[in-house]
Amino acid sequence: MNITTVGIDLAKNVFSVHGVDAHGKLVLKKTVSRSKLLECFANLPPAIIGMEACSGDHHWARALRSLGHDARIIAPRFVIPYRKSGKNDGNDAEAICEAVGRPAMRFVPIKSVEQQAVLSLHRIRSAVVAERTAQLNQLRGLLAEFGLIMPKGRYPAQHHIPDILENGLPSLARRLLHDIHLRILQLNQQILAYDREIENLARHSEPARRLMTLPGVGAVTATALVASIADPAQFDNGRQLAAWLGLVPRQYSTGGKTRLGRITKQGDKYLRTLLIHGTRAVLAALKDKQDRTSCWLRELVARRGYKRAAVALAAKNARIVWAMLTRCETYRIAPASGMA
Repeated sequence: MNITTVGIDLAKNVFSVHGVDAHGKLVLKKTVSRSKLLECFANLPPAIIGMEACSGDHHWARALRSLGHDARIIAPRFVIPYRKSGKNDGNDAEAICEAVGRPAMRFVPIKSVEQQAVLSLHRIRSAVVAERTAQLNQLRGLLAEFGLIMPKGRYPAQHHIPDILENGLPSLARRLLHDIHLRILQLNQQILAYDREIENLARHSEPARRLMTLPGVGAVTATALVASIADPAQFDNGRQLAAWLGLVPRQYSTGGKTRLGRITKQGDKYLRTLLIHGTRAVLAALKDKQDRTSCWLRELVARRGYKRAAVALAAKNARIVWAMLTRCETYRIAPASGMA
């Protein structure tokens, strides 16, 4: 069989495979079990193999590339226009096969196992942080039922929890709420251990150390960016990286008239959140700094407001991150105009 392009609809146990030759003629169409997938492609000549971005896609792409195939991952929204009729596994595999052969198609860079391990650490830490927030909110709500109000903010609240629990609560409620407090303390220790692990990864990663020279980028943001951006060269410029993170204005332009709205919020929400939170720290420490970025930020805050300035700086930092990764340079503070 002279197969040149193959589409695979990934699943848990049974995969649909659709293959065509150089003329687009169907030569392979079948379903393969999970245990037989690599055996099936080991007997085929090197071909372009497409699959949708989903759970396990990077694993299968690495395995297929080890067999000599050109495995590519496509975002699902780019496959939908090529589906001819109703959604099923066979039609999805055919649509993937059609989409992967398009010359202008954009693909998801394949991550290494090390990058996926770092991202696993970030995802687990993020889930534990969300659990701690939920426990604090539950404790706050239950205490309010007894007329006891916790202070605003995580640190003041945790500091006053022991005193509040001793303030006239029934013994049953005190015991139950004390269990929640112990759970919060355990989550604090778990998050601290994850933070130390991330800091250790950042110290041993040369790209992460370079990114940490950029104001607003710490160990968490730097390691997440390095692990998520498998190949910075996939972006032609910094604006493409900012667009990939959803930090550029949404466009609705037609007839030569440009209409720009709010940011698109596409891409990885976690990375976008880290960048914006980092810029808030930069704005908080702005004071009377006279470098070019600080002067621009003060003028922007006065003209457009604090939140818009934070998002604008996050988009600017995304472009700088692309330049630092592609050029292997550290961040250099630009002096204000007119200064030596």
